[in-house]
Amino acid sequence: MEDAEVVATIALSLAPGVGVQRLRMLVSNFGSAQAALASPQAKLNAPIAAGERVLAQLRELGARVVLVGDPDFPPQLEEIHEPPPLLYVWGDLSLCTRPTVAIVGSRDHTSYGADAARILASAVATRAVVVSGMARGIDAIAHHAALEAGGRSIGVLGNGFGVVYPKSNADLYERMVKYGCLITEHPPWEPPHTGSFPQRNRLISGLARAVVVVEAGDKSGALNTARDALQHGRPVLAVPGPITSRTSYGTNCLIRDGAKPALSAGDILEEIGIHTKLAELGIALSTPAPRTPPVDLTGLQLTIWNQMTTEPQHVDSLVGATRTQPAEVLGALTELELRGLVRQGPGMVFGLC
Repeated sequence: MEDAEVVATIALSLAPGVGVQRLRMLVSNFGSAQAALASPQAKLNAPIAAGERVLAQLRELGARVVLVGDPDFPPQLEEIHEPPPLLYVWGDLSLCTRPTVAIVGSRDHTSYGADAARILASAVATRAVVVSGMARGIDAIAHHAALEAGGRSIGVLGNGFGVVYPKSNADLYERMVKYGCLITEHPPWEPPHTGSFPQRNRLISGLARAVVVVEAGDKSGALNTARDALQHGRPVLAVPGPITSRTSYGTNCLIRDGAKPALSAGDILEEIGIHTKLAELGIALSTPAPRTPPVDLTGLQLTIWNQMTTEPQHVDSLVGATRTQPAEVLGALTELELRGLVRQGPGMVFGLC
């Protein structure tokens, strides 16, 4: 689509009081974004310079924008409630044309939830693209696991490009741009706000052929994604958990209300029409999760990782095992924690996420 219409559409989207529905209505009623901007009847405060500025920012980042009607626009998003009139894209948008599965869950997850997300995402990524929301916790674990398994992943943001949220995902952002794709409705440098994430959730479920909820409390945003999926006609699966676990309350309720239990990657892939007899795709969640360290760990970080593969370790044990000064060990642990690879427990005990 020509830059003039792209710039006009961006400018319209930035105008005060113009949301998703009104933007689509304006373009439909006037025939194009350019016509809407030019019409005094629209009563819009949408300077064309704002659209030009955003387009320049995208080009500087190496990202782009696609509008409804563009050949590259994901057709499955045209079918959802409040379909987005435009998407900002950074990475390989063609991933949207492959089989896709959304794996979402709580930010405040348990070690069981982390293991479940890692097992499922690693195995699903051998046959489908893993979609999630780039949040701390289960989302980040699912993205990392998919990429580390040699698969691909799509991240849907509640903020604009140029903003890393949460900051601990800085490394993940870089990997997603290189090996996957980031998608957002927000212009570059726009920070997240309260309404960002419900809007983002509808895109996650819209892009996926099925949605898997790993862990979710009773007020978790992952449950909103599941509700959106049902509204979009996508199957919803949930990982069962202990009835005593608050982070499994939401997933257990989903199963009670009719969601399919996700006991293996095979259960998930079957829902999107991929049938396989591969043994690794039938692995139950009771199987220990494969632990493969990221390839870019430093020597000290890798040594610490290896020490924690069987069980969490006290910092003093890590200092002794690595024969390194405490300050250096704590520095390496902090870097691993910021990347979402390590979690600190009570009493300076550290374990892998």
